[in-house]
Amino acid sequence: MIFSAKFYLYLTAVMLPAIILLEFAVEHRKRKFLKDMFSTDITKKLFVNYDPRILELKKVLRITGFLLILFALAGPRFGMRFVNIKRRGVDIILAIDVSKSMLAPDIKPTRIEKAKDELGRLVNMLSGNRIGIIAFAGKPFLQCPITLDTGAVRLFLDSINTDMIPIPGTAIGEAIQLAAKSFLSGEKQYKALILLTDGEDHESNPTDYISLAKREGIRIYTIGFGTVRGDLIPEKDGSGSVVSYKKDKKGETIMTRLNEDALRELALKTGGEYYGASDGGIEVNRIAESVSEMENKQLSSGKYDMYEEKYYYFLLAALVLVLTEMFLPDKMPGRLKI
Repeated sequence: MIFSAKFYLYLTAVMLPAIILLEFAVEHRKRKFLKDMFSTDITKKLFVNYDPRILELKKVLRITGFLLILFALAGPRFGMRFVNIKRRGVDIILAIDVSKSMLAPDIKPTRIEKAKDELGRLVNMLSGNRIGIIAFAGKPFLQCPITLDTGAVRLFLDSINTDMIPIPGTAIGEAIQLAAKSFLSGEKQYKALILLTDGEDHESNPTDYISLAKREGIRIYTIGFGTVRGDLIPEKDGSGSVVSYKKDKKGETIMTRLNEDALRELALKTGGEYYGASDGGIEVNRIAESVSEMENKQLSSGKYDMYEEKYYYFLLAALVLVLTEMFLPDKMPGRLKI
């Protein structure tokens, strides 16, 4: 259960003891007034027809009814219902490089942080299409299968970091291969793969996978992160301070550089486009526009909607309790009257 207006939920928790104290205070003042105005015998005769159990019941009904009204105002939402969503769009896989070279700061604040920011913007701009996420370093992994539920996709975005895949390297070719297997349909069109990487593939030659992408009808868009001049890969301690720079097996400091040529060839030969990451992120807008112009198809996807409004149940229950309290007689018939 979730609430659309949690303020009233907190107010309910605060008001419960306040209402109970108020009821006791009113009862105490009433008893004191009667004691001051009348003798004990007269008071007993005045209230001989009143049933104290009914008075207590009415008190409980009043308090519970008021609390249920506040609870309804909090907007409780729960329940599970199956919703079939149908839209037109394309199938898109966003593949992000999470290798250690993405920690280089030649793109501010770092390549990986800039890539995650652009990944988030792409998800927002491509909403309405089916989207999946692949993270890759020395090996690629499907982090989020293709879905229309962009909320689920955003959850996976938050967990992306350079420690999530312990296998070093940048296997772009294998990421393309995994993407080809991960698209839902066997159709040879309506597919786009967006690669966010520095293009430094030490595991394979990504251009060797161009024929696979063309055969499967996958249009590849690439965004290059880094600079041709390159930068060092910092290694930080627990406090986030740089203590050294990454070295190769020979003990030499590694200089990581953007491989624009491979990324450009990969994109252009599959019908896509290549862009270098920029401060303004205009490349995200251009890719989103290009994808939206692709030939699309009817998409359908079933999902469970956990957020159905249910406030009216509590409002109805409150109404029943309040009306019961109003019409429930204080006096019990058939008892001795003065």
